[in-house]
Amino acid sequence: MARRALTTTAAALTAAAALLLTACGGGSGGSSGEIEGADKDAGSPSASAPNRVADADRPDVSLPKDLKMVFDFDKPSDADEAAALDDSANFIRALKHAIVAQDPNDPAYQFYSRAGAAKYAKSQIEAWVKGGWTATGEDRYYDAATSKSDDAKAVLVTFCRNQAKSYSKDVKTDKIHYTKESAESFLKYRILMQPSADSPGIWQAQQIEVAGKATECQQ
Repeated sequence: MARRALTTTAAALTAAAALLLTACGGGSGGSSGEIEGADKDAGSPSASAPNRVADADRPDVSLPKDLKMVFDFDKPSDADEAAALDDSANFIRALKHAIVAQDPNDPAYQFYSRAGAAKYAKSQIEAWVKGGWTATGEDRYYDAATSKSDDAKAVLVTFCRNQAKSYSKDVKTDKIHYTKESAESFLKYRILMQPSADSPGIWQAQQIEVAGKATECQQ
């Protein structure tokens, strides 16, 4: 069986795209700064939360030695954007952690996500578990960019992914299904991040859009 890409349905993509475009703000349209579909109960940005959650209090997102995730990101100068970017990576790590654990209810991805992003993560994990697959190899993420919403209560994070060296592995037999690099290896992620209302300094994924065959990500 071919490697399973982390994708989303066409309907979810359409909804997420509309949401993420709103999150970008700016322009001459006189945007109010409201982010449609975002969690309005989320806390204020991390700069106003002096007691950031200690690393010891974060959930375990460790991965087995045969699975390497590379996040080749430049750190933004803005503190909130840097924190949002870090936790967007933690969200992706947590998703992979749950796939390896074969647990659609793993607390790690729930810690780093809410709303549509949490539903997306659970559906992806369930698909891998149902198929009897786990992940192995090297997964690379790069070309990250961040942008604050007009009201500075959310950050849009975008980045590329090359999954050419990331493979599926049969849970029962450990058989690895190798694939060659192709247009399908490249994905573009857009994740709307907001600060957690419950955990100061933590940013949670609210909505996610994943576009396949991303030509702009091919290097």
